[in-house]
Amino acid sequence: MQAHKGDRIVIHGQRAGRPDRDGEVLEARGENGEPPFVVRWEDNGHETLFFPGDNTSVQCLAHRDRA
Repeated sequence: MQAHKGDRIVIHGQRAGRPDRDGEVLEARGENGEPPFVVRWEDNGHETLFFPGDNTSVQCLAHRDRA
């Protein structure tokens, strides 16, 4: 999984009634945009170091040149 500054991280709820959680990627600390990511969570504004699991996806929202 790769993400870059400005992308959205979404953790999909795995149980019925559990909502998705999302946040903005502030930094990718791995090589070539790989985890771990520094994420600011939308629901509470906290910034955390995040290691994604199988229920995580990345939404590329920021326009950038990847060439």
